[in-house]
Amino acid sequence: MHYADPPIHLDHVIEDLDLVRGLLERNAPYTPLGGWYRPGLDPDAPIRPMWFQNDWVHADLRVEGCELFLQHPRVLQAARDFYDAEVILPHSVYVNLMAALDRAGPAHTDNPRFQGRDRSNTPMWLLRTMLWSGLFNEQTITQATSIWWMNDVEGGGFLYWPEGPESPPHEYVGAMANTALLGDNHGMFHQVARVGPFDQGTRLVSSRAELAPVDDGSGDWAVLDRGEERYRAPLAHYRVSVLWKADVYRDEEDHRRRTAAALSLPDVAEIFNRDLARRGVDVRLDPDRLDDPGTIGAVNGVYPEAVPVGAAPSIFDSP
Repeated sequence: MHYADPPIHLDHVIEDLDLVRGLLERNAPYTPLGGWYRPGLDPDAPIRPMWFQNDWVHADLRVEGCELFLQHPRVLQAARDFYDAEVILPHSVYVNLMAALDRAGPAHTDNPRFQGRDRSNTPMWLLRTMLWSGLFNEQTITQATSIWWMNDVEGGGFLYWPEGPESPPHEYVGAMANTALLGDNHGMFHQVARVGPFDQGTRLVSSRAELAPVDDGSGDWAVLDRGEERYRAPLAHYRVSVLWKADVYRDEEDHRRRTAAALSLPDVAEIFNRDLARRGVDVRLDPDRLDDPGTIGAVNGVYPEAVPVGAAPSIFDSP
């Protein structure tokens, strides 16, 4: 479930930071992180932290200037070196902007991909259960992740567990500006540490909030929530990170073989059901009823996710 090697560290990743500022400005506004952690929340309730996110590369989306990160030569080479692999296929770039998080982000592994199955055609709970069951290791698509930080802010460190969830975490913090870590965030637990300023605790907004530059020559960026300014600060005071992801294949033959062997939902259900029968568990997975809450709870109970040692309390934990 993890690589023993720690991530590869890269310094001075982007030569011209003005190019990144341009990317950020052109693709504003940014909206609060939703995700599978807290689905179905009231969109008007001020219960989301100031953790904003946008895709720059995803599926058919390619924003102007994204090649700055998507095809970065040193990041591509670091991925080849980390995995000892020949074929690196970048597929995603997205950006996080954060401020005033008095608790950490969730300790987690990133969402997996399998041969023929990803979040575009498979419920997220099922993808994660496929990962934690260990039943689909042969069909897992290895993914490399690079996290690049634009600036240093109060707090804002990065906890990670390269020796696995049973061992204490490492922390990368301080002098993070224009550096990156390249590694296995899909098998390695990791967590965003608290992000300042901390003078008013975690500031909460609704899902309708937006973060964008202020058009008054000040250089500030402001959070507007249904017309009301909730927070304002220079861009340098926000924790800005850009994440890059790529599929990894040992060589072209490995790529061809995996692309040709796609899992169908009946295939997934059959593999689970054989294992559930072997365990003597009565529940069965029906590919036509993947949204049944009882089935989801029962299957997740058989294949629970690990909880890493030393994880900090999360903004997504229940009060």
